[in-house]
Amino acid sequence: MFAARELSSAVAAVRKEHAPDAVVVDCERDFETLPPAQAEELGLLVDSLEPATYPAAWLPEDVPELLARYASGDFTVGMPGDGSIAWTRQTDPPTIIVKPRVEGSPEPFLDFLLAEALVEVGLGVPEHFIGFFEDEYPALERATTLDPAGTYQVAAALYDGWTGLRTREVFAAWDDAHPGLADAWRDAGARLEERVSGLPEAVARGETDFADATELACAAIKHGLELPAPFAALDTDAYRVHGSDYAVTWAEKTFDALED
Repeated sequence: MFAARELSSAVAAVRKEHAPDAVVVDCERDFETLPPAQAEELGLLVDSLEPATYPAAWLPEDVPELLARYASGDFTVGMPGDGSIAWTRQTDPPTIIVKPRVEGSPEPFLDFLLAEALVEVGLGVPEHFIGFFEDEYPALERATTLDPAGTYQVAAALYDGWTGLRTREVFAAWDDAHPGLADAWRDAGARLEERVSGLPEAVARGETDFADATELACAAIKHGLELPAPFAALDTDAYRVHGSDYAVTWAEKTFDALED
């Protein structure tokens, strides 16, 4: 099901710099979450497997089933919202998995996605937002007026934004060492810019719901784009430093304002 992936010279250099032990593989099937039987096949490519597990108290009772299963200690890899490339540190060494859905993507963009995953692995950030929010995830749910799936989407977006505050510092320094990757990073940001600037109007017209808007705005943080209110408050040093506490407070203030 998995096969080692050949890396471009630029991506190989990023792996050497940030996650030299990481294994990068192609997966023959697309997925959101790999069930244990398939995920365990990664054991043929790595030294050991150690499933993640989280306290039940960190999860509200009505969380999506996949999140409950992931937190339970079952060996699952990948979750909704991961996109075309998933990574895990439940394997030793860490594994980066490229999904078949990347087929047809421009090579520079795919290289950027691979390099981004390697940087994230090297930064040591949590594999999933539950490791970011920890016991504050129930507080986030209480702060929103969304259903469990919507809260999950907002939580994943907020975590993506917080991670992006860290990774963009690395990306912005690539001009000399990895100019092709730097160009791909900027090009991806340019493609988002118009959509991000028009978010308040799109939400007001009902063309975009709030969870989708949060996902798009937080995805733009790693590109250093200017964000409209209320998302601009997430592109701050305060969020970078205070993390989940700040995210919950932002959600409380934002949803209170939406209800007024």
